[in-house]
Amino acid sequence: MNAITACFHDPLLQRAMLACLLIGFANGYVSAYVVLKKSALKIGTISHGLLPGIAVAVMLVGLSQWSVLLGAMAAALFIGLGSLFMSRTSRLDQDTALGILYTTGFAAGLIIIRKIGIRQKLDEWLFGGLMSLSDSDLWIAFGISVIAILFLTAYQRSILVMLFEPNVAMSVGVPVRWLNYGLFGVVLLVLVSSLQAVGCILSVGLLVAPAATIYMFSDRPAALFYGGGLLGALGSVIAFIIAYQTDWTAGSTIVMFFGALFLLAYVFSQKYGLLARRSK
Repeated sequence: MNAITACFHDPLLQRAMLACLLIGFANGYVSAYVVLKKSALKIGTISHGLLPGIAVAVMLVGLSQWSVLLGAMAAALFIGLGSLFMSRTSRLDQDTALGILYTTGFAAGLIIIRKIGIRQKLDEWLFGGLMSLSDSDLWIAFGISVIAILFLTAYQRSILVMLFEPNVAMSVGVPVRWLNYGLFGVVLLVLVSSLQAVGCILSVGLLVAPAATIYMFSDRPAALFYGGGLLGALGSVIAFIIAYQTDWTAGSTIVMFFGALFLLAYVFSQKYGLLARRSK
């Protein structure tokens, strides 16, 4: 109990828990779109490709919150749009192009980071560093969370029509191409905001598991968006407290916690769980 009480009185721990709330809710909210679009593997590939952009940005302009943010965004855009361009101009499919680009970029990023002498930051970018968050990191996470939630809420109907009935969406005037670009940008922003919490290696877990867990209980899109957001926020805080008490790595504990929640839902959900299906 003393350890739990300390989490609510120590300013450093308060900042980390606030980051869990902001980043967890934004990731959980956006995870509904990722689950409905069935694009978790592509998002995971892009998340692994953030490292080279960070490395190049730090090498060119130095280490700061903005250089990390902009470098990660540039890498994600290069890998995401580059794989799409390669698939349209060659015999390769986009998944193959993604695999080549992200592994090459990741390897180059590791080499650059070790060459420029900032290996101590490598673990934070790979696996997260909640305890090292600054006020500016919180403001960045807050701004990204607001942008992502407002965009997805404002265009939720159009997004759902585009996902389930793309031909109908085009016929009724939904700007499908620009909406896809906007959604891609929002997902990238949320991925980048997760770097400090869980790192680029584990960020896809936080961006998929909350809505995937809710999906085992409900078909309603609104439940996926808002339920995923609430689960992402509360689950991140609970997992952080567990990590603090057990001296585990916070990012790994958060992702493992959500993985455990999903497995419980997968087995015991009364609507779509494994046991429920076997009893029919």
